[in-house]
Amino acid sequence: MDYLSTRGGDERLSFEEAVLRGLAPNGGLYIPSSIPSLPADWSSRWASLSFPELALELISLFVPESSIPRADLKDLVDRSYATFRHPETTPVVQVEEHRWILELFHGPTFAFKDVALQFLGNLFEYFLKRRNAGKKEGEEREKLTIVGATSGDTGSAAIYGVRNKADISIFILHPKGRVSPIQEAQMTTVLDSNVHNLAVKGTFDDCQDVVKALFADAPFNAAHRLGAVNSINWARILAQITYYFHSYFSLRRRLPATSEIQFVVPTGNFGDILAGYYAKRLGLPTGKLVVATNANDILARFWRTGRYEKVDSSASSQAAEPKEAGASDGKQAAEVGGVKATLSPAMDILVSSNFERLLWYLAFETVAQGDVKKAGEILNGWMGELKETGRVVVSQEALEVARRDFEAERVSDEETTETIRKYFLHPAPNFAPYVSDPHTAVGLTAVSRLPASSATTQIILSTAHPAKFSEAVSAALSSSPAFNFERDVLPREFQGLLSKPRRVIEVEGPEPERTKQVVEEVVARGKEKVVGEGEGAVGI
Repeated sequence: MDYLSTRGGDERLSFEEAVLRGLAPNGGLYIPSSIPSLPADWSSRWASLSFPELALELISLFVPESSIPRADLKDLVDRSYATFRHPETTPVVQVEEHRWILELFHGPTFAFKDVALQFLGNLFEYFLKRRNAGKKEGEEREKLTIVGATSGDTGSAAIYGVRNKADISIFILHPKGRVSPIQEAQMTTVLDSNVHNLAVKGTFDDCQDVVKALFADAPFNAAHRLGAVNSINWARILAQITYYFHSYFSLRRRLPATSEIQFVVPTGNFGDILAGYYAKRLGLPTGKLVVATNANDILARFWRTGRYEKVDSSASSQAAEPKEAGASDGKQAAEVGGVKATLSPAMDILVSSNFERLLWYLAFETVAQGDVKKAGEILNGWMGELKETGRVVVSQEALEVARRDFEAERVSDEETTETIRKYFLHPAPNFAPYVSDPHTAVGLTAVSRLPASSATTQIILSTAHPAKFSEAVSAALSSSPAFNFERDVLPREFQGLLSKPRRVIEVEGPEPERTKQVVEEVVARGKEKVVGEGEGAVGI
């Protein structure tokens, strides 16, 4: 098993090289050279495995023993999921007769990103220790400078994955004022010396573009040995495949053999649902994957039209859909750079980075007719078009292939709020009230539009604990005397978080040179100071 860039070229990397590099030099994302086969008896042999045991089996399909011996991989997996609070790691909770919620927020930072980033942090540490093991005192050690962008949850999950790890520094860019207060506090109150938070004046897409520009800058990348924690890193997608299989087995034990299982995924950057696509490609028997988006609906529009475009070119939709200026927990009061501020800010994304991987498979299966080299050339051309014109239009054949495995829905803020209210204040008969975060509510709203069928059971992925989006949840439920935020939602771990000292660097714009200067000066001199709540930040 080796790994290739979606944008072509002759480069073939080992798993270790793909993980440490993160992004290909030509701007592409790494994908496995082939999809492995499941063992013939997987459905029986794996049915009763714990989450870590199942993760070991699935990850082993993509990681040969020559890269990581099985005993070492088992240790990495076990340590990664020992940090989770729930014995099932990612449990399922039934909220209606044919609907279950897959709770992915039982890790250290209360978000689904922990599933992948606890594992990725341990991988980074493992590879660096192995590379530095034979070095003598005084000999230069291999180090990794992690640079990542976050719309909220990736940042804290990445920080918790690598904090205080030897030979690793981490720089996380977040859009200033566009993440929730809890999310910001989770990141900026981590004061370990290897952790650096950058508040960038701009959008999440700006932050992603800065990260990609830094990786594409060969001299800068070589000087600092950049590593990726965003879902552009293949290891993140790989780790997330496990919870599709784990939840499938959990429900399969409770359902009739004839029942179909379908996954509904609130997604902005397409990484979470892409893991479901790989699970499906491996052979997990599921229905179509449902893409649930908010008003930033580039994905929903693609499945409707075959156009992947930053701005909707349909005049009728432009007239029918006024621009939303609602506030997320991040106090977003206006539209910035084409991104609409919503109650589900982790999905406030203009361009979905991981969609490139799916586009490669669409090109491979249709236009390239199974030719790997040609698929890379086609994909490279498409991404060039997207950069130049802001849009890519795929053939009808490619669109039908995409529709074979996916369908998509767009959900408004008003619908999100109403869904939060519904599941807590008006639960289905014989089911307990359930407090949903706004992203999960987007998924629950999307599933309500699907054709009802007693033969299909839906699993809605819950990507974050509702306490991380306190204002959206409280706004929906505070008028009810039945709701008490501290009693019904707030975890003990969040109490007092907003008043803790924090450290953050302000970056006055999204130009890559500004962030490069920050990284270089912090690495060279460590020019930061600790500031208390409400005190501004250090700028460099």
